[in-house]
Amino acid sequence: MTGVLGWRDRRLIVATSETRRCADFAAYPEDLDHPCGPKPGQPRNPVVIMQGKGPIHTGKAARTAPAARAHWLSVGWPPKYAPELNDIETVWRDLKAHHLAHQTVTDTDNLDRTIHEAVEALSLERKPNPLANQRLSA
Repeated sequence: MTGVLGWRDRRLIVATSETRRCADFAAYPEDLDHPCGPKPGQPRNPVVIMQGKGPIHTGKAARTAPAARAHWLSVGWPPKYAPELNDIETVWRDLKAHHLAHQTVTDTDNLDRTIHEAVEALSLERKPNPLANQRLSA
């Protein structure tokens, strides 16, 4: 499971793969093209992803994939052993403890579906209610 947490809207974008190989992680920037990449006629918003220093993040393929998107995507490297500096770590903990806990899955397709349903539930929970600040008209 690989993910990006939007700083402004707190939206979580998750991709799953059957393995934890560098090549799987290197394919993840393609998943960011549509939701985060530049769009014609709109101002370009820079995106910074924070990556850990594990082997899956530091392999050659994982380092070159974001380079193709350098005009809008930058990579940051937080210090080792400092998960409190990476906001997504709190989201991962919440996802695992509250949305994925005590579930049994039978195969990888079921696991993938369960993860994405849990991410959707977490995202709905984290979004502010757009009607909360509106006054009811009489």
